[in-house]
Amino acid sequence: MLLMCALRRSRAACPSALLVKHQHRGHPPDHHHHLVLLHLVRASSSTCRPPQGAASRPAPPPRGRGGPWARAPPVAPGSWRRLSAASLVAAAPESTRPYLRLMRLDKPIGTWLLYLPCTWSIALASVPGCLPDLEMLALFGLGAVFMRGAGCTINDMWDRDFDRKVARTATRPIASGEVSRFGALVVLGAQLSLSLGILLCLNNYSIVLGASSLLVVVSYPLMKRITYWPQFVLGLAFNWGALLGWAAVRGACDWSVCLPLYFSGIMWTLIYDTIYAHQDKVDDAVVGIKSTALLFGESTKSWLAGFAVAMTSGLVAAGVASEQTLPYYASVALVCLHVSNQIRTLDVDNSDDCWKKFCSNRTLGLLLFAGIVAGTLAKGKQGPEDGRGHEGAVSAETHNQAE
Repeated sequence: MLLMCALRRSRAACPSALLVKHQHRGHPPDHHHHLVLLHLVRASSSTCRPPQGAASRPAPPPRGRGGPWARAPPVAPGSWRRLSAASLVAAAPESTRPYLRLMRLDKPIGTWLLYLPCTWSIALASVPGCLPDLEMLALFGLGAVFMRGAGCTINDMWDRDFDRKVARTATRPIASGEVSRFGALVVLGAQLSLSLGILLCLNNYSIVLGASSLLVVVSYPLMKRITYWPQFVLGLAFNWGALLGWAAVRGACDWSVCLPLYFSGIMWTLIYDTIYAHQDKVDDAVVGIKSTALLFGESTKSWLAGFAVAMTSGLVAAGVASEQTLPYYASVALVCLHVSNQIRTLDVDNSDDCWKKFCSNRTLGLLLFAGIVAGTLAKGKQGPEDGRGHEGAVSAETHNQAE
């Protein structure tokens, strides 16, 4: 009886136990029982092995812990903080990623640096005592995304051969062959069309002013081949919003405010883009790309300090012309401290440090924007000269133009 139970268990554990009985059916009972018992001992002391050459099957997962209905592992605490533009681009469909990287959507710092001068101008042009026009800020934000993408596409098309020779840029979509020249043209056309659609939402003065910036945008990549001051040309293009934002709100530029603000933006660009150019100065010198980083060399910090003084002076002049208040000048002081700290702690031979300093300029721009908003709110709605306030002055100006 015990032998029968053991045999049944051995059949369940290893079907090869049945073979012993059939292979030795002709043996005497005692010998047969001995072989069966011997096999049961072996089966109980070792696991069954599949036939030689057969694929082994993995053990099934414990009940409730595997299979298609298993619950996903819990999200690690704080993992939401890792959400970034780069992670969103990486999660996009594979076929779209090269085009998103061509637009630099994975590195939004450039979009911020293009957008922030627009916000300064819009906020300065706002009605005293009021917040800046949110709809206008949103339009300029979308425009910054598309125009920055268009500028990067133009730049990569110009610099395709140079980018292949520079370590940091060799993986860009056009240089690496992920995006063809025709594909880049299609993306460029789409971005410029969307930018034009946004521009057409503004007044006629702003449409003409905005369209005139395209010449500067297209010529910037060429400047790196013929002058050591391409950062200055980039400043002309990246700070066009300092002119356009005021015109979009007021209908035309007030040059006493817009020119000092535009000048300050250009000085700011010379600071952050010279820092940025120090990342590639070795490769640039080899392939023949010119930059202020190569021009200034060991004197970089002295030049940047001069640009910082000029930038601060322009911001003060713009504040005086627009009759700003104490919060504005407090933010200008904080901006001055921020840029001074950048220059003081900068290591021009450390690429990682240059990148961190470059990216920190978003904080600088936001500080100034917050100060402009606070200063404009503190001005109140009452105009300093005729008591009518900005709204009354604008209404009177519109009435005179109509007559």
